[in-house]
Amino acid sequence: MSQALWYASRATGLVSLLLVTATTVLGLLGASRVATASWPRFVVAGLHRNLSLLTVAFLAVHISTAVIDPYAGIKWLDAVLPFTSSYQPIWLGLGAVALDLMIAITVTSLLRTRMSHRAWRIVHLTSYALWPIVVIHGLGNGGTDRHQAWILALYALCFLAVAAAGLLRLRATHPDTELRNVNVARWR
Repeated sequence: MSQALWYASRATGLVSLLLVTATTVLGLLGASRVATASWPRFVVAGLHRNLSLLTVAFLAVHISTAVIDPYAGIKWLDAVLPFTSSYQPIWLGLGAVALDLMIAITVTSLLRTRMSHRAWRIVHLTSYALWPIVVIHGLGNGGTDRHQAWILALYALCFLAVAAAGLLRLRATHPDTELRNVNVARWR
């Protein structure tokens, strides 16, 4: 049974990486106001939101199987309290940091209509830190899998996707953004 849990944890961890990457890319594209006739902004936003929720589901299975598997002796508290685990404290701690960020982003997104846009945006900006923490957690805690060519290729493709979307985000201009930047500069 324990080997099945190990495989389930690894598999759902990799699927979670793909989903976090896709969610990050869609978030960057949405922030860049990328849209086409076949992919209007509301479709990008809806896909971003739904993939985020799917990520939470896979992450729940990833964490549950890692905790239930007796091999590493990971406790439930280790999943939420960073750097307290006796097993791989740094790498598992980064996973706990990523989980805590994901919880904060998810909760504030679900409460978005009940809070100020500024407060939501400040918390949501932590998602820029979430993706690299997830990648470092996966590479550091990946055991012997992290040396396999297909795993490295998967991480490289994720990196290229986020880098391309990030560059697009940095180069994006929009009249609303330009007006907001002028108003911010005026109040300084």
